[in-house]
Amino acid sequence: MPPLIPREVLLGNPERSQPMLSPDGMRISYLAPDEGDVLQVWVRTLGKSDDRCVSAERRSIQTYEWAWDSNTVLYRQDNEGDENFHVYAIDLETGNVRDLTPWNGVRCQNTMTSSKRPAEILAVLNVRDRRLMDVWRIDLRTGAATFDVENPGDVERWVADDDLVVRAVRARTPDDGFEVRVRTDSASPWRTLLRTAPDGWVLPIGFNQDGRDLLLLSSLGSDTIRVVAREIESGSENVVAAMDGLDADRVMINPTRHVIEAVAFEPGRRQWSVIDPGIAADFDAIRSLDDGDFRIASRDFDDRKWIVEFQGAHRSTKCFLWDRAAKKADILFSDRPELDQLQLAEVRPIKYRARDGMEMHGYLAIPAGLEPRNLPLVLNVHGGPWLRDYWTFNLWTQLLANRGYAVLQPNFRGSMGYGMKHLHAGDRQWGRAMQDDLTDAVRWAVDEGIADRERIAIIGLSYGGYAAVAGAAFTPDLYKCAIDLCGNCNLFTMIRSFPAHIAMRALWNARVGNPDDPADEELLTNASPIFAADRIRIPLLIALGANDARVKQSESEQIVAAIEKNGGTATYVLYSDEGHGITRPANRMDFLARVERFLAEHLGGRYEPMDGERIAGSSAIVRVVGPKR
Repeated sequence: MPPLIPREVLLGNPERSQPMLSPDGMRISYLAPDEGDVLQVWVRTLGKSDDRCVSAERRSIQTYEWAWDSNTVLYRQDNEGDENFHVYAIDLETGNVRDLTPWNGVRCQNTMTSSKRPAEILAVLNVRDRRLMDVWRIDLRTGAATFDVENPGDVERWVADDDLVVRAVRARTPDDGFEVRVRTDSASPWRTLLRTAPDGWVLPIGFNQDGRDLLLLSSLGSDTIRVVAREIESGSENVVAAMDGLDADRVMINPTRHVIEAVAFEPGRRQWSVIDPGIAADFDAIRSLDDGDFRIASRDFDDRKWIVEFQGAHRSTKCFLWDRAAKKADILFSDRPELDQLQLAEVRPIKYRARDGMEMHGYLAIPAGLEPRNLPLVLNVHGGPWLRDYWTFNLWTQLLANRGYAVLQPNFRGSMGYGMKHLHAGDRQWGRAMQDDLTDAVRWAVDEGIADRERIAIIGLSYGGYAAVAGAAFTPDLYKCAIDLCGNCNLFTMIRSFPAHIAMRALWNARVGNPDDPADEELLTNASPIFAADRIRIPLLIALGANDARVKQSESEQIVAAIEKNGGTATYVLYSDEGHGITRPANRMDFLARVERFLAEHLGGRYEPMDGERIAGSSAIVRVVGPKR
């Protein structure tokens, strides 16, 4: 095997990431760590080396964007993981950073911008009622915020046209379906454009340039999600892009012409369907630049320059500046250049059959230098669960593969990407068929000779954390150990504790179960690992952020107490300054140091020792429970 890769190399911050062009094409921005290892926004003039840091946050900035005035950079930030995100504006001319949404306890869900209104943004905020997201209009020059559109109580998505007027919404119906409403202008009444049944899906994603057509992701009339354009007045619909067996994933829309240029589908590796002939030559040329999966990350107002990102599951992300006229690319940077000198694990798409015959997709990583035979296996379960894994660089996967483990990432039923039948086959199947799909993934790896049946672990974040505890409780003989990061163990308490802006109760009632309905009591009891804690016989590593808005401390502490009562073994790590997930570099390093040591103890892989009781700078508070003597 290749040498042990230091955690600092794999898990440290990217050297630079997320490059974006200013709309005027004069500057380029990116995220990079400051001297304190916090990711900040940096800006430089294109063609020069005048890079400067323009933000000063205590916690790393995760995403940002340019306003259309080319002088303002916008980013969202919460308070130590509480998910009450505020919108901040960096004025590059003055250097001032201003909180545009300064209300305590208020969360910005998202923002909307338009090239025709460069000095304004729309922000979706719960100022008026913490349970409801309304739309506010904010002047970037003065910071003045004006109430714009009131949420009637069921709207969960707002869409503005090119004039920055909100003219479409998606609402959730009581039966867990969707309703799309539209209006002609800001003075017109709302009317229903379409509705779906509970097993359908629709999402408005924008208007065309004249505002007559609404662009949608829609499963109406199909099992899979297609990209469609629906004329608002007549209701006539045109299918823009579709693929058998797969949902449309990324949709590339021109930000000034508002036409759909390309749509990505993800069977295993990304496949682009080019819609606009005007970009066909660009895509043909770009495909030859690199063997990774690419996306257009940014462009200038005149559409002459693009930033192209190539991602790979076993290497750093490479970023290019693409000149459309010359059909020429200049490399900007790799986000983690140290990785390009290392031998990382290849990751390949796989398929297997669940016990009921349903086809499942996923990804398998085999440690570099090892044959895929009789290896210790880590089953890494994605969160959501209504998300999916992709062929992209995964820090956990590469760390674990370098330590000697095969890593399997299944897109079990309930995952997005493979049609409505696959998605809704997970309805009310937490701890049941969804968990069976994970068991069947392990059995596939064993039957293929890849995995040693005596050396298997299950790990995951969020839903994946739940699945790890469920695996320990419901299939106690399958795994040697389990690792739960920010997972829940009691579906009753979890659903009831959701904050107002997260608890889409119609969704959870339909897809998981209603904790307030006596008819669902048996279902939720059987799906909650807390009620089967006496069956847990394997060691658990459990970690949580103290400020987690989705999974409360009581979720982890319930299962730790139950394991202790039943004479089991668990290590519980609480990070006092984290939310749903571990984002601070020192905490991330601390947690994964514990992960690799824990797995080495129980599966026999390699690990890099941790100096001291915790990584320097980490906020970890550790409690260990073991069998009673």
